[in-house]
Amino acid sequence: MLSRSTLSKAQSVARLNAIPRTSAMLLRAALLHTLKLRQQSSASPASSTSTGESAVSTAAVTAAAAEAFAPLDTFLRRHNGPRESDIEAMLHGLGFKTLDEMISATIPDSIRLTSPLHIADGEYAERELLAKLKQIASKNQVFRSFIGTGYTDVVLPPVILRNILENPGWYTQYTPYQPEISQGRLESLLNYQTVVADLTGLPAANASLLDEGTAAGEALVVCLNAAKKKTRNVFFADVNCHPQTLAVLKTRAEGFGADVVVGDYSSFDFVKIGDRLAGALVSYPDTYGNIGEYKALADKVHDLGGQLVVVADLMSLAVLQSPGEFGADIAIGNSQRFGVPLGYGGPHAAFFATTTANQRRVPGRIIGVSRDASGNRAYRLALQTREQHIRREKASSNICTAQALLANMAAMYAVYHGPEGIRNIANRIHRFTQVLAQAVEAAGHCVENRSYFDTLRVKLADGVNAADVHARAAERKINLRRIDACTVGLTLDEAVSREELVHLVEIFGGNAAGIDALAAAVAPTVAESAAIPVGLVRQSAILTHPVFSRYHSETEMLRYITQLQNKDLSLANAMIPLGSCTMKLNATTELIPITWPEFSQIHPFAPREQTRGYAQMIQDLEEDLAAITGMDATTVQPNSGAQGEYAGLRSIRAYQASIGQEHRNICLVPDSAHGTNPASAVMAGLKVVIVKCDAKGNLDLADLEAKAKKHAANLSAVMITYPSTFGVFEDGVLRAIEIVHDNGGQVYMDGANMNAQVGLTSPGHMGADVCHLNNHKTLAIPHGGGGPGVGPICVKKHLAPFLPGHPELFKADGSPFSTVGPVSAAPYGSAGVLPVTWSYIKLLGGRGMTEVSKTAILNANYMANRLRDHYSILFTNEHGMCAHEFILDTRPFGKTAGIQAIDVAKRLQDYGFHPPTMSWPVPNTIMVEPTESESKEELDRFCDAMIAIREEIREIEEGKQPVGDNVLSHAPHTIATVSAEEWTRSYSRQKAAYPLPHLKERKFWPSVSRVDDTYGDINLICSCPPMENYQ
Repeated sequence: MLSRSTLSKAQSVARLNAIPRTSAMLLRAALLHTLKLRQQSSASPASSTSTGESAVSTAAVTAAAAEAFAPLDTFLRRHNGPRESDIEAMLHGLGFKTLDEMISATIPDSIRLTSPLHIADGEYAERELLAKLKQIASKNQVFRSFIGTGYTDVVLPPVILRNILENPGWYTQYTPYQPEISQGRLESLLNYQTVVADLTGLPAANASLLDEGTAAGEALVVCLNAAKKKTRNVFFADVNCHPQTLAVLKTRAEGFGADVVVGDYSSFDFVKIGDRLAGALVSYPDTYGNIGEYKALADKVHDLGGQLVVVADLMSLAVLQSPGEFGADIAIGNSQRFGVPLGYGGPHAAFFATTTANQRRVPGRIIGVSRDASGNRAYRLALQTREQHIRREKASSNICTAQALLANMAAMYAVYHGPEGIRNIANRIHRFTQVLAQAVEAAGHCVENRSYFDTLRVKLADGVNAADVHARAAERKINLRRIDACTVGLTLDEAVSREELVHLVEIFGGNAAGIDALAAAVAPTVAESAAIPVGLVRQSAILTHPVFSRYHSETEMLRYITQLQNKDLSLANAMIPLGSCTMKLNATTELIPITWPEFSQIHPFAPREQTRGYAQMIQDLEEDLAAITGMDATTVQPNSGAQGEYAGLRSIRAYQASIGQEHRNICLVPDSAHGTNPASAVMAGLKVVIVKCDAKGNLDLADLEAKAKKHAANLSAVMITYPSTFGVFEDGVLRAIEIVHDNGGQVYMDGANMNAQVGLTSPGHMGADVCHLNNHKTLAIPHGGGGPGVGPICVKKHLAPFLPGHPELFKADGSPFSTVGPVSAAPYGSAGVLPVTWSYIKLLGGRGMTEVSKTAILNANYMANRLRDHYSILFTNEHGMCAHEFILDTRPFGKTAGIQAIDVAKRLQDYGFHPPTMSWPVPNTIMVEPTESESKEELDRFCDAMIAIREEIREIEEGKQPVGDNVLSHAPHTIATVSAEEWTRSYSRQKAAYPLPHLKERKFWPSVSRVDDTYGDINLICSCPPMENYQ
């Protein structure tokens, strides 16, 4: 930037050095900001002045103008926690004078970038950023979309919008691995599971999946695993499922060697498949609106030994017979129409429900009911042994992030409306669909589907062209589904108004004058409608638990949401120092745009001319992510980090197949890798070979080379996390990459720890071929209590043609974007939250993101240094430095005091903190990652807590407190515990509740005592318990 200015670098430095220290950071950013604006101006530069004296004078004016006109809402100083004076003190404690000196001792010179990270059009001030993004958003045209295909407009209750979606108390929570400080969202997710179980008529539901297409893929795998015979590998899918669901299903089947047969269920000869049938997939209603009668199909599939999977519309199930009642084994779908905005395709919470027989095969997370140490009811994540870090290459699913925030919104939608309200909404939708069907047929057209809930497939009258119908719709800012030249589809939703019905009738050339009479004449409920097949009207009750009948006024709903929020520790309460999770600031400015209509009310299959704003933002983002990672091309389609891993490996396999090397099927995975790595490899059809790590935590290069050479003929890829999962920048990474390339393989770099790389090094610079990013870690998308997430993949040029495609993605010439199948149901995955990452990058720019990485590394090393005299730091480099996270060894305390890592973690809750990552990657240790967003005061507060806990352990070691009956083994302590009339413990109430003085001023209380995990798994309950359990 400065090279184009008349103000030389030397002059800039001289003036900045003369500024008081307290103003230096602000003015430095302001100067860069002002010069950026000057470069964008068309005015002639001052450097054209011929005399040096004029140049100096102009430079002085420029510097003064920079200070005068600089915005006061620059972002970097708001995002990074430590102040300038704190940074100096922290560096001094580590023995360094500057951040760059510290970085040189942390990151090998051989991998450092040789030039600064450049981000086009970066370093906006906050207000300017919002204005810029609003300008881009305005290029999106907000039409009323009746396209359907699994996505509809909604009426999001404002009480849910403001108090969940826009509330950091909900969106900055982490996955509820620590149930004692997560009871609020656990209860809400249990409500979600209850909604799904009630409506589907199946007893076991999970807490959400990524999208409907992913859920279909997971159902396929459950059917394959239940079959237990490799020969039972044929999966039937009805042709009238949504196209994107079929596409993702086929993608998933490839890695498992399954044969997906697509046909018409009503005429297909299942007997030909015989005992090879694993399962069958149908939609209820189907993509064109037909409501199938599937009882006979269920019997046929069961007779052949397979399972019936039903893709269901959750809203329709309020009034239609449940899938469980006609014999479905699995029901899946999208809960988006329960109050979640369109968001150009996501994020939305998919659901998965199944029979008791499949209960322990359910993918993703299940919320279960257990009890705490006091015998009180408590919620928890159930069946956690299914998690990939335990099952690893034996896992059949790589689900890690789900869609918790969106599931909570859907659950609250059901709580707010209750059973009567949900039925009323469903009946209203169907009533207006009847009105439209009759009006369209009166205009001379034919509604081809004689049964329907909310969707019509309209065969146009002779002489009427679909293009003309769509043109008339566009004039009214309405989108309809494009089927063919003489057929149009449309789906109604809860938001449809009388005026819109009038428009729709007129679009089809009908007479809207009689619409009121039609609305009065048609059946007011599904139960009375001729459009619903006899026997498929729902007779069973829905949402019978009292939670769905209590909170129907806004006052009560607000209090319920707040009551649950107050049980959960979020970033609004304290630091969440989870290693490998990067719980950084999710800035308000970054979050504001996601609820703008220009982003939130766009259908994923809207015409391209309506989505130019999204196109520009996504192109910007893809280019910026490629610059950050040192790669050549990007896709934002994967909607979780694990899905990014899967997509990246599929790109490698597709490339290798294109050059005649489809036989390459070996994936090398370090034994320190996150469990999703081997799980993703298996899903991509690869065989996993484990590579050892040495005693220092480094990748064992000798073992890597030996196995790479052994499998050279079939080596497909290696998966490397960098910095390592042990929190160190390994010196041997370049050699590791060289070894794999020399033996014919590709290098996949896991981006879980990218927060320590940005601006300092990059996967592409090191030689990797593909990497993924966790936008919900490095790039500021909130974790949301367990989702949403976005996991883009960035690739080198040779892999670019093999990025995932989609049925709705085309090149400029109309050809498919890619021959490789999609991994997500929507073309751009969770596009609705991409404005968060775009804003983060544009607010910070390359310089700011580089400072972020340095500060993250500083914070981690400062904490490690403070704790070094009290705990053993397991892994550091030769200079004693960690990367952005570090591991504290708590293993010795098992022998000296009977204390395990879990006891330290639970005791930290009494100090008001979310515990760090526990027992991973090293069992019975804790891994700490503070991120750059935490202030020195907060870092010190955490360190003070850990030091105090070490002294509490010492009291046990010295016999002052008994083993098994002490302040750690009984942690955490609730208000009910410390205020009980009887106190028989060996330590005081004061020590239990307020171990440090500052806690009397600000303390977060766990709402339950330590939860009994074993009891919860043995007595698995995954829906709301009956009311007598609450008495």
